[in-house]
Amino acid sequence: MQSDPDATMALLADLTAATDPKLRELAKRIAGRLMLDVAQRTPLRRRGLGKLVTAKYRDGGDIDLDASTDAFRGTQNAREIHIEELHVRTWEKRDTALCLLVDRSGSMGGAPLATSAVAAAAIATREPTDYSVLAFSRDVVVAKSQDSYKPGNEVVNSVLTLRGFGTTDIAQALEAAQMQLSRSRAARKIVVLLSDCRSNEPGDIDAAARTIEELVVIAPADDDVEARAFAHRVGARVTSVTGPTDIPGALAQVLDS
Repeated sequence: MQSDPDATMALLADLTAATDPKLRELAKRIAGRLMLDVAQRTPLRRRGLGKLVTAKYRDGGDIDLDASTDAFRGTQNAREIHIEELHVRTWEKRDTALCLLVDRSGSMGGAPLATSAVAAAAIATREPTDYSVLAFSRDVVVAKSQDSYKPGNEVVNSVLTLRGFGTTDIAQALEAAQMQLSRSRAARKIVVLLSDCRSNEPGDIDAAARTIEELVVIAPADDDVEARAFAHRVGARVTSVTGPTDIPGALAQVLDS
């Protein structure tokens, strides 16, 4: 593992489809724990944690004199100031919802499968209560929906059961991601697209992407030309990875920059 962690995870990903049931289940257990561990190794630096707002006084914040003017009016006549008339400047948390789109079209095994599983683990680590994971080719499969609870290791194992299949319909996948995020009340909603962005089904992927509030693209480093061109056209942030262990850092780069 220490000498070549990417190769180890690629092997484990392949073993999750072993014909021997005992070996298959053992590989799933080890892979799930390992990929969650790898996903948690990069410290989080969240962007846009909140904004400064004026709110009614409770038990914290600096008094906002402008907003509390009415409370002080007439105090020279010894009028009692009621606490509910005061306002403070305080931080309002800006929650984030994430939807991971995993491209399962074409070849899906070994390193690509391990990369997808680590991405799912990393998303689960960042936003454990408000995220979804979708896998797509021509159709979209829900590994974890936005408004349901599922342990991180189970989400990882759901991704590990995926195998390459069919053509690539990115427009439909983006529409499905939009539907998942519509279930969230978070202030910030982000779609993470893990793909080379080579769509070969009808549908305007640029138009679909422009309906997304915030889109980031993570592409394989050896095949990222179309992904970078697509991201440039639609104003998405983009980065590339060489293997599973690059995923946590790549996510930090595109989500926290």
